[in-house]
Amino acid sequence: MPDRAPQPVDRILPTEEARDLITLVREIVQREIAPRAAEEEDAGHFPRELFSLLSESGLLGLPYDSEYGGGDQPYEVYLQVLEELAAARLTVGLGVSVHSLACHALANYGTKEQQGEHLAAMLGGGLLGAYCLSEPSSGSDAASLRTKAVRDGDDWVITGTKAWITHGGVADFCTVLARSGGEGARGITAFLVPGDAEGLSAAAPEKKMGMKGSPTAQLHFDGVRVPDSRRIGDEGQGFAIALSALDSGRLGIAACAIGVAQAALDEALAYATDRKQFGRPIADFQGLRFMLADMATKVEAGRALYLAAARLRDAGRPFSRQAAMAKLFCTDTAMQVTTDAVQVLGGYGYTADFPVERLMREAKVLQIVEGTNQIQRMVIARHLAGPESH
Repeated sequence: MPDRAPQPVDRILPTEEARDLITLVREIVQREIAPRAAEEEDAGHFPRELFSLLSESGLLGLPYDSEYGGGDQPYEVYLQVLEELAAARLTVGLGVSVHSLACHALANYGTKEQQGEHLAAMLGGGLLGAYCLSEPSSGSDAASLRTKAVRDGDDWVITGTKAWITHGGVADFCTVLARSGGEGARGITAFLVPGDAEGLSAAAPEKKMGMKGSPTAQLHFDGVRVPDSRRIGDEGQGFAIALSALDSGRLGIAACAIGVAQAALDEALAYATDRKQFGRPIADFQGLRFMLADMATKVEAGRALYLAAARLRDAGRPFSRQAAMAKLFCTDTAMQVTTDAVQVLGGYGYTADFPVERLMREAKVLQIVEGTNQIQRMVIARHLAGPESH
C-alpha cells in the first residue's frame, strides 16, 4: 500500500461553524470510520454504533430546524459532510442521506403537533430511518405502487410489500407511501410507521455487488395499523411529498458519488506517484498523467454542480432540474473515475488489497438508486422541452 496520505479537499465554506463541522467530521472519519471500513464491508457488518455516534454528534439532522434538534445547516454544508462520510465509507454516507430523506416528509409537511411529538427523536435521538417508496413491481414507475392503506375508524391499515429499502430490518421508523385512494399519483398518502409496528417484518437482506454493510431488504406490511395522527400531509398528497423529498435526496446521492470518486482519485494518485516502472514513477508517463487530470477535472466539475444546485435550494429557488443534473453527472463520474482508478493500479486494482475495487463496485449502485440515470435524463429533458407528447 502507498504511504502517501491524500490531501483533504480544500473546501469553501460559508461560516466558521461550517468549518468546525467539517473538522469534526474528518476527526470522526479518521478515528471511527476509515480504519474499519474495508474489513466491515467485506464482512457485511452494518455499523449501527456509528450511526448512534453520528446522532450524538448532531450529524443526523444537519439540514433541519434546530427547534426540533436539527443542525440549521444549509444544504451547501450538509452535502459536503455527506461527501466526507461517503469518501470514507459509502454505507455511512448513503445511510445518513437516506435517514435525512426519511425525515423530510415530517419535517416539511407534518403538523406542529406531529413534529413536536416525533421529530426531535428522529433528528437527534439516536433513531435511524428508512424511506419506503419502491415496490417489487414499481421502481421507476413509482406512481403505480400497490401497497394499500385502508381507513378503519381513526386508524389506517397498511398492507403490501416495499422493496429495495435501505436500512430494511434495522430502521426505527419508516416513511411509507401507500395507496389510500384511486389509481395514479393522486391516490397516494404518506405515513410515519414505527419500525417495531405489529405486522411489519423484513425479508432477508439482498445479496449485493457492493455496499454489503448496508442492509437492503423488502419490508412486508401485513395489516399494519397506524393512527391517523401518523398520516403526513393530506390524503392524496403523498406522491407530491415523495417527489419533493427525492429532489433533495438526489443531491445527497450526488454528494456521496463525488465522495466515492474523490476517494478513488486519491488512491490512484497515491499509487501512481509511488509505483515505479522503467526506473521512474508511473505518474511520469503521459498516458497516466492525462488520465489523472481527467479524473480530477470530473470530480471538481461534479462537486461544483451539486453545490450550485444546493445553493439554489438554500435560496428557496426551484432546483429540480439541477438536482437531476447533479445526480446524473456525479454518479456517472463516480463510475468512470473508479473504473479508471482500477486501471491505474493495474492488477493490484483488481484485488481486495486496495480499496479501488470496492469503490468501483459501490459506484454502480449510485447510478440506480433514487431514480435511475435514465429517469434523470427524462426529468431534465422535460424541464428543457416540456412533457412528452402521447
